Amino acid sequence: MQKIIALWAIPRSTSTAFEWMMRQRGDLDCLHEPFGEAWYQGENPFWPRFRAGDKTTPGLTLDSVWADLQARANKGPVFIKDFPHYINHMITPDFLAHFTHAFLIRDPAKTVTSMHSKWPDFEEAEVGFPEQRALFDLVSALQGRTPPVIDSDDLLEDPEGMTRAFCAAVDIPFIAQALTWEAGGDPAAHSWWDGGSFHANLAQSTRLKPQTRRSVEIADAPERVRRVHRRMKPHYDHLYRNRLGPDTRTDAGRRPPQRDPAP
Repeated sequence: MQKIIALWAIPRSTSTAFEWMMRQRGDLDCLHEPFGEAWYQGENPFWPRFRAGDKTTPGLTLDSVWADLQARANKGPVFIKDFPHYINHMITPDFLAHFTHAFLIRDPAKTVTSMHSKWPDFEEAEVGFPEQRALFDLVSALQGRTPPVIDSDDLLEDPEGMTRAFCAAVDIPFIAQALTWEAGGDPAAHSWWDGGSFHANLAQSTRLKPQTRRSVEIADAPERVRRVHRRMKPHYDHLYRNRLGPDTRTDAGRRPPQRDPAP
């Protein structure tokens, strides 16, 4: 079984754009949030907003997803984009040993305001920053080095440089052609949530292109969103201190973890 390249992200972090780019390579079996599908729509959903009558899929469980991933990895290289809070109760050293780990982070002001715009009733348990940090710290401890961390703003500002750094860090070749694609792809073919409606703009795009860094004024958000942001930001800051830069080469991710300063 080959190790599965896992990009552990949080919602609304441009992670699907990164996944879309990885699909263009043609040398990886790419899956869109396979554990998330079971968490939200499996036969026994875990998401806190589930109500009787919501969509479920008989036979789809976190265990069945894991079995499918292992079968795929026995056939060839696999890439998944997924969120750590979907699997936090499955995590063991043996489970983690099957993956090449990488993390995608995003300023929580941008993440939580985007979540609120899509799901005004979102639950804090769906945001995922604490679970992402916990997984990062555990993988760092088990490996004795930090796994690669990409910040969304860095990626959007310099797609080629950051993609090169990512590829070096997870030991796969950089393929420049993967940064461009034909418009008109069908997001429903790759996304199980709401027919891919969240990714309609992405489907009409043609490349990962450099974008000017922008900020979000969290003070303008509702109080509940500001409260969630305050609780998420320390976890983001922790990973941000360990992020890759575009000039990172093959030693990326091999430095010792950067610990938080003592209070």
